[in-house]
Order: sequence, then C-alpha cells, then structure tokens
Amino acid sequence: MADAAVVGSGPNGLAAAVTLARAGLSVRVYEAEDSIGGGSRTLELGLPGHRHDIGAAVHPMALASPFFREIGLADRVDFIVPEVSYAHPLPDGRTGLAWRDLERTAEGLGSAGPAYERLFGPLVRAYGSVTDLVLHPLLRMPHGLDGLGATAAFGVRAAALSVPAPVLNSAAGMLPPLLGGAGWGGAGGKDVEAMAALLAGVRAHNAGGGAGPAANGAALVLGTAAHATGWPIPLGGSQAIPNALAMDLIDHGGRIETGRRVERIADLEEELVFCDTSPEDLARIAGAVLPEGYRNRLLATRRGPGSCVVHYVLDGPVPWRDPDIALAGTVHLGGTAADIRRWELDQRGPGSRRGAGGRGRRAGAGSGPGIGGGHGPYVIVSQPSLFDPSRAPAGHHVLWAYCHVPFGSPADMTEAITAQLEAAAPGFRDTVVHSEAMTAPGLQARNANLVGGDISGGAVDLAGMLSRPVLAASPWRTPARGLYLCSSSTPPGPAVHGMCGHLAARTALKDLAG
Repeated sequence: MADAAVVGSGPNGLAAAVTLARAGLSVRVYEAEDSIGGGSRTLELGLPGHRHDIGAAVHPMALASPFFREIGLADRVDFIVPEVSYAHPLPDGRTGLAWRDLERTAEGLGSAGPAYERLFGPLVRAYGSVTDLVLHPLLRMPHGLDGLGATAAFGVRAAALSVPAPVLNSAAGMLPPLLGGAGWGGAGGKDVEAMAALLAGVRAHNAGGGAGPAANGAALVLGTAAHATGWPIPLGGSQAIPNALAMDLIDHGGRIETGRRVERIADLEEELVFCDTSPEDLARIAGAVLPEGYRNRLLATRRGPGSCVVHYVLDGPVPWRDPDIALAGTVHLGGTAADIRRWELDQRGPGSRRGAGGRGRRAGAGSGPGIGGGHGPYVIVSQPSLFDPSRAPAGHHVLWAYCHVPFGSPADMTEAITAQLEAAAPGFRDTVVHSEAMTAPGLQARNANLVGGDISGGAVDLAGMLSRPVLAASPWRTPARGLYLCSSSTPPGPAVHGMCGHLAARTALKDLAG
C-alpha cells in the first residue's frame, strides 16, 4: 500500500504526486483513461499521423511556474517559443502583433505604444515577482520588497483597467481606454483601437466577458508573459508536459495505473488521497466521507461558460491575409474590443450555472462572416504545426480553434469558427481536409473535469477566484482527514502550471508534520 493516492493524471494531479514523491512518500496515481494527461493529452483524431492537443495547445505559464522551474521541467520538455506570442487581425485590415519583444510591440502600436509600454514594462521587468504573486492564493502576503512592488504595480493596473474610461482619464490620465471595459469602446484613434483589441483578446481567455479586477488581472498576466517568456508550445504536443511529470514521478519511486476508475474514496487504502477532479466529482466519489454541508457546497460550484473546440487538418498552412500572422503561435479572431466583449457577455447565459451570467443569446447567433462588426464569435486559434513539423505528415498541418458558448450548450460552432477563419484568411475553407468538433457536452464526455464544457474549473471572476471551490484559508484541504482537492478548481486556478497540485501536496506535507 502506498502512502498517498492521486485520483487523476492531469498536470495538477501529477504535480501533487511528484511533490509528494520528492518528499519521500510512496505515491500511486489512478487514471480512469488508458493514457495519462487529462486535459493536456495529445491524440490522433480522425486521420492517422495528425496529433491534436485535446486541451490547451499553448502554455503561457509553463516557463513561469515556480513548481515547473523547481523540478526542471524545461530540461525534460523542449519548448518552442514563437517570435510573435499572439496576433489579432482587425476589421480595418491591420493586425495587432504581440511580439516577444515589448519595444517592437509598442512601436507597432504607433501613438498608443507609450501607454502599452507603461502598462506592461514594469510587470515584464518584475516578472518573477509577478508570477510568484499570481500563482499562489490571492489571500497571501507577498515576499520581500520586490514582491511588494510587484503587487502594487499589478494591483494598480488591474484596478485602473476596471475603471470606466471617462473616470480614469479625468482622474489620472495614466492610460487610454483599454480592454473594451464598461463604456470603453476603444475611442481615441486607430492606434488605441488596435491596442484595445489586442488586449481584449487576451482578457477574453478568461471566460465570461467580465471587466473587473480578476478579468483584467488575467489579461495582465498573459500579456506580461507574452513579452517576458513568450507563449511556448511543447515540441510533440501538450502531452509532453504530463509525460515529463510522469517520468519524474517514476524516477522518485511513484507508480501510475491507467484504466483504473475510482468510484469511491472509501475503496482506497492510502492514508492520503488527492483528487484531481471537479468539485462535483469529489462530492460524488467521497460520499459520506465528507460532511453533507461541504458536499452541497461542492455541488453548487459556480460555473463559467462552456467551450466548443474544433480540430482541423489542413493540406497547407493557413492563407492569412497578413503574412505576419504566420509568425504567431496564437491568433485571436473577433473584431474590436467592443465586439469581443459583446460576444463573451452573451455566452454567460442562459446556460451558465449558479449566477455565472445573466441573459444571453444562444451560441452561434449572428455568426455570419467577418472578423469585425460583431458578426461572429470570438475565436482563439493555435497553429502549432507551423513551428513543430512532427505534429502532421509532410505538407499537412493541424489547427486548433475554440470559442466560448453558454454552459453546457450542445452547439456545434464549426461553421461559425470556420467563417471567422475564412474572413481573416481567404481560401481557408479550401485547405480543410478534415474537421472534428468537440462541443461543451463532448468536452465533458472526454474529460469529466470539464463540467458543462467549462475549461476553467469554475467561474473566474473575483468571487470565483477567492472561493475556489470554497472560501477557506487552505481550500485544497477538505473536512475529511487526509483528503485533498488538487484540480484547477482550487487556487491559483486554470492554466497548465501544476501549482494547484503542488500547493495541495505542500498543504498535506505541513499537515503531516503537525
């Protein structure tokens, strides 16, 4: 019998297992599927030889994660860092380009460039302290003067971006209208419109269309990463990350059992149990091991919008209207900042659970052609095979694209997403050899953690980040002795960084030490 059991082999489950094994505990990981990785698996879909990332394809936090740095993940995984972190085609034909080089990005934004540099420059220069801040619980004191400075710089910017433009401009004039927030349509000329759209695309990775400090904080983190470490792509696909974690675990004596579904916590003999599961699944498999009140709180987890992902096989690279877009690992399609915010707000209802949204239109409504004017969804695109030829046979490419939809929506967004791609890349349709959609229910069927297609592990507004999944000083610890939750439904939340599992394991080690 091992000292600890980990249920689920996503990056967070494996991070918990590695942390425990490196501390000298014997660890066994139980994975229901035949392969490890959870949402970070890379699989062939439809056509042999074409390897698609089932979840995230680009990993802005991978090189920044304190845990990944501690275990030397970059020594086991080859990361490709595109010269352009993300690109954003605009309705007027221009393209916003977030180069790895901050100064080059600012130059491309013309008159808005100085404001962009003021926004991100201090955060890029203090990136280590910024990541230490955001990849730990929100209710935590920063370390040292550098940590205090980074906290102040980050907090001021997140708060400032949440203030309506007229108030901000009259109060301080620190920044022009940004991010398409309340009343911020990007007024102030084409350069400011370009900057607003560029940043709105980053903010909309945070599902739900919010304009508060949490959403703007997420935009600042991703935007800063774009200029500090870049947005890396693992060679061979995202599967390389869980594979590397598994190798580290085995090197430290751990074991992994695939094809082993845990239906009841009570059936496990290990003293410590870590669940890389949704809160809802934890409530189900724990049963009476947990108090009824706590189980009910888990079952009432606030959920954000769902997602629909389309995996494409192409017989050539995407014929982007602007050739510079081919330099970007990630592309944002959605028009202006106001267009993006409108679409994202619409996806908050009516399907979202427990107050995650108000009233909204059905997914796909108004999804006519065009990348602007509010005529289509906001789409996040990854084109990994441009940088990693191992992902597809010679002459072919794989493309990954998704948009948010209402929680649990069965809408197949293939046509709407294809229309957005065609608008930015005329002739795109002619390159498509095969496409396969994963709707919100389909995502949950493939990975039980993606409840209703919510890829963020729960709502990611301020309340959702503070009570993840419950408001507690140590939210990984459950009321049951030795039972911990370690999925992205715990702090610090979504993205592939392993910190949810690492912090859960550290909590358990402290508990063992008394």
